[in-house]
Amino acid sequence: MNDKHPHRHEIDPPPEHPENWHGHKIITETDLLSAFPDDDAPTEKHKTKWRRIRHGIVLVVLLLALVAAVFVAMGIARGDIKIAALEPDPKPTPTCPAGPFSYTETKDVTVNVYNSTGKSGLASSTSEALKKRGFTIGAVDNKRAYVKGSTAIVVAGPEGLDEAFTVQRNIPGTTFKLDERPDDSVSVILGVTYTELVDAKAISKEPGALSCPHLEPEPDPTTSTKAPAKP
Repeated sequence: MNDKHPHRHEIDPPPEHPENWHGHKIITETDLLSAFPDDDAPTEKHKTKWRRIRHGIVLVVLLLALVAAVFVAMGIARGDIKIAALEPDPKPTPTCPAGPFSYTETKDVTVNVYNSTGKSGLASSTSEALKKRGFTIGAVDNKRAYVKGSTAIVVAGPEGLDEAFTVQRNIPGTTFKLDERPDDSVSVILGVTYTELVDAKAISKEPGALSCPHLEPEPDPTTSTKAPAKP
């Protein structure tokens, strides 16, 4: 028989794993974290979830802002909403110059006569009638204008108020309007209701006021589509 002693590595048990103790597994910190994860520690899944929530909130806010902007724009277009910064500066309300004014010698009054109607020759015939009364005639032409509620519009600057008063005494039912011309000339814009001058014998030369019965704003005369007639 062979009485040789067995080698030691053939009789000793294999060394245990460092995490085993007498055949039992040692619970490590890594095992505990795996079994009981820290809820406070943000995971990639949680980060993705909150990122989507934030994106959703931003989209909702932008959508609400867009809807609000559309409603505001529609309100402004309809006139339901007025923004002071966008409103045009109000035009000054025209006023009738305070009198009394004096009747002036007709030879000292220069009158421009304009036809705003479709009646051919109205400005020419009226200028001839004024010339016979001694007025100095300037321009005779057509002019687009909106003559409402009057036979004619009499226009003059601050230097021509007495002259405008004189012209109004010769043409019935006119409306005076003040402009910024620097001289004392007077313009007469004839409307469709004008027919003839006041009877020369019926003209009062006493001082008085200008007639300004129709000072409300009038439509833009450039919108007229009426074909021009002969002056």
